[in-house]
Amino acid sequence: MENLDPYLKAEIQRRKFLEWIGLSSLALTLPAISLPGCTTSPDKAEEIPDFKNVFDLEEMSGKVMGKDAIDYLNGGADDSKTVKANVEAYQRIQIRARRLIDVSTISTKVELFGKTLDNPIILSPVGFQKFFHPEGEIASAKASVKKKHQMIVSSVSNYSVNEIATQSQADLWFQLYPTTNREVTKKLLERAEKAGCKVCVLTVDTPVIGNRERGGTTLTKLINSKELKMGNYEGILPEGTGIDDPGLTWEIIAWLRANCNMKIVLKGIVTREDAALALEYGADGIIVSNHGGRQLESLRSTIDCLPEIVEEIDGKIPVLIDGGIRRGTDIFKALALGATAVCIGRPFCWGLGALGQEGVEIALDILKGELVRDMQLAGAASIEKITRDFVIRI
Repeated sequence: MENLDPYLKAEIQRRKFLEWIGLSSLALTLPAISLPGCTTSPDKAEEIPDFKNVFDLEEMSGKVMGKDAIDYLNGGADDSKTVKANVEAYQRIQIRARRLIDVSTISTKVELFGKTLDNPIILSPVGFQKFFHPEGEIASAKASVKKKHQMIVSSVSNYSVNEIATQSQADLWFQLYPTTNREVTKKLLERAEKAGCKVCVLTVDTPVIGNRERGGTTLTKLINSKELKMGNYEGILPEGTGIDDPGLTWEIIAWLRANCNMKIVLKGIVTREDAALALEYGADGIIVSNHGGRQLESLRSTIDCLPEIVEEIDGKIPVLIDGGIRRGTDIFKALALGATAVCIGRPFCWGLGALGQEGVEIALDILKGELVRDMQLAGAASIEKITRDFVIRI
């Protein structure tokens, strides 16, 4: 088995795991559900569900996690039209495949902030992951290490960044909600650096929380009832202090420089004008993001925002993107339009909710496997070979 293609090996391993979960006592701890593709006799390997794509994981997670959790995870602002736009916009981009290219060896490696990453697929900061699975962010981090993906830990993770780093041995990035209390923010930065984080991802699209009609009320109730702790804020957040800051300005970048040694990446940039200001104020990187459609119901997808930002940045700093990525072809298109790397949120959380760490691993295997195959079919043997010439908008 050691000599098998890594993706074939992963497929065999996950089939064995699914067979095991269908036969073991662990299945008794899960709600009575009808698994995708499963018959009434789950004792035969061919009848064990086969996760062909991340949508299969979404389907299973909806059955395992329950309505409140899946509404929180999948919900967006207002009518969730921006959530839908993020996904649908990729369907308006065609791939111009090239032929007779040697694709016998594929490299997915990328250089980012002084580090060589195995692949350009990064786990976005998603808060309150214990809402999806008891092992929460620790399960996701362990999967990221095993499958060689970079992970960004949310400020509002249930486990602290130190707990996650210690238990997973992951080289993490830290996402920051700054709060109006800068002393609290300083302590958050100190905790992140102590955990080994070299990159601070400042979320800039939450001066207030968006109108999240689906799932938002449930989460608020859980926070207020203390059922889900915010590990990073324990012992440092005064009663009544919120984690947003409606008075935040571009001066925060200089303040961060003076109070931490991490690279500063701005998450939530969606316009050329703000990309120019990010350069002017000295940001180290940008994540093109609309918070997964959870904040402003702008109806503007992140992949539609990407080209003008890439043009403005002109290679001076890395430009990443999140929002709506569900397929390897989506990743390919984002890279072709100038993204240095992509970030995924809901897809790995569907895996987490469905099967814990193993589910996250399956989600990552699926997306990386699709990307590698799509690179071969399109005629790009490495990430740097994926250029703007490969795509056309319709």
